[in-house]
Amino acid sequence: RSYLEGSLLASGALMGAEELSRYFPNRNMGIFVATWNMQGQKELPANLDDFLLPTDPDFAQDMYVIGVQEGCPDRREWEIRLQETLGPHYVLLHSAAHGVLYMSVFIRRDLIWFCSEVEYATVTTRIVSQIKTKGALGISFTFFGTSFLFITSHFTSGDSKVNERKLDYNKTIQALTLPKNVPDTNPYRSSASDVTTRFDEVFWFGDFNFRLNKDRETVDSILNQNPDTDVSKLLVYDQLTSEMSRGSIFKGFQEADIHFRPSYKFDIGKDSYDTTSKQRTPSYTDRVVFRSRYKDDIQAVKYSSCPVIKTSDHRPVFALFRVKVRPGRDNIPLAAGLFDRDLYLIGIRRRATRELLKRREQKDQRSSSICSIS
Repeated sequence: RSYLEGSLLASGALMGAEELSRYFPNRNMGIFVATWNMQGQKELPANLDDFLLPTDPDFAQDMYVIGVQEGCPDRREWEIRLQETLGPHYVLLHSAAHGVLYMSVFIRRDLIWFCSEVEYATVTTRIVSQIKTKGALGISFTFFGTSFLFITSHFTSGDSKVNERKLDYNKTIQALTLPKNVPDTNPYRSSASDVTTRFDEVFWFGDFNFRLNKDRETVDSILNQNPDTDVSKLLVYDQLTSEMSRGSIFKGFQEADIHFRPSYKFDIGKDSYDTTSKQRTPSYTDRVVFRSRYKDDIQAVKYSSCPVIKTSDHRPVFALFRVKVRPGRDNIPLAAGLFDRDLYLIGIRRRATRELLKRREQKDQRSSSICSIS
């Protein structure tokens, strides 16, 4: 018995401190979390590099988690495009859908051995609808000894429907049934009535639909004062900021400081906010919030939007985090290195083809720019 129990923590244990230090000497991993309401558009952006591969971070991401609302009709094509952009060092650990809510979790290829089984659950918040457009989708797993929960949501729309959005939140934390088979890493700090208390690190992102409580004219004048305006003047009117500070929603959650312009509502293909007769007020509907069981486990590195992607009336919003990972015990049901191999092969093949075409074009340009003087 001592041999068997000892092997859970002994040197050479797959989830133990020794193995963790080999991959993460400072025990911090990089996580990219993004949300985008695609508005159900068939057409995908020509290039996702600006979205998934921002240029300024000085470290590579270990995990990418992308949640979309009103996803494009061809979910598989979307996932192939994500794989093609991220390249051969990342694999699709898991993806799930709830109607037109999609979530994809990509992880560094050499890290898949340290993940538990991946579990997911869904919640519908709109009862009457045939197509599930509103609701929540949660994916959870343990990585080494740290448990993660990722939730993407689409809350009730409408400028004044703050209470309905709070009801969507409350229904989600009560009805999302996770974890299932993977043990809770710290059951003493868990609550049966709030799924977010049952995990070490929680990231919740989506189209929360909270608006700016101000008329269009005032919001426009603040935005026009200076293209790089200090948006703190706008956030004074933000419904979500006000509700979070009151403690009525996202209890225990934090949000990084916002320094980007409202992500909604744009004219498609343009940088102008809604010019239709409805003249909707620009708002910060798309957000990423986070909470941790342990103080300072999650450090937000960057929080921004991606203005160059214009195929929807929403701009994608993303956040980069450094997250503390703890060693674990080898007693959890493992994912056993499984990932979506078919998707990986299609995505990498496309990427290689794209690279070859690019090189050929560059070669053609170089040869055409050489001229001879007689």
